[in-house]
Amino acid sequence: MNDLDAARYISLTTFKRDGSPVSSPVWMTGTAGMYVFTTGDKSWKCRRLSRNPSVEVQVCDMRGRLKATAAPFVGTGHNESLPDAVAAAERALAAKYGWQFKATKVVDGIKTRLGRGASQRVVAVRLSLTEGRG
Repeated sequence: MNDLDAARYISLTTFKRDGSPVSSPVWMTGTAGMYVFTTGDKSWKCRRLSRNPSVEVQVCDMRGRLKATAAPFVGTGHNESLPDAVAAAERALAAKYGWQFKATKVVDGIKTRLGRGASQRVVAVRLSLTEGRG
C-alpha cells in the first residue's frame, strides 16, 4: 500500500498546450497504481487530459497543499464517458467517501435544476501511475 491508496485528496497536475502545469485537488479511489475519479466533461482538467494524457499526482489536503512527506507519482490519465465506466467510478467513490460524495451529487443535481453553471456530463478519469517524478 502506498500513500495514494489511503489518501483523502490528491493534487492532480495536468498540462496546458504550452506545457505549463495546472494542479487541482481531487477525490480519487483505487489501489496499486490504478485509480479513478469523476469530473465534468467540460472541466479544464478533462480538456487538458484529452490533449495530453501525462499527469503528476501527490497526496495533498482539501485546499491542494502538498503533503511534504508524500511521494510524487507520474503516469497517464484517460477520460471514459461510457455509462458503465462512470457508474463503476461513482460506486467506488461513494464507497470511499460515503455521505460526502452523495452530498456532492445532490448539490450538483440542484444546481442543474436551477440552471446554475454549465451543463456537464460526468466522465470517469482513469489514472495509471508509478512512483517517481517525470
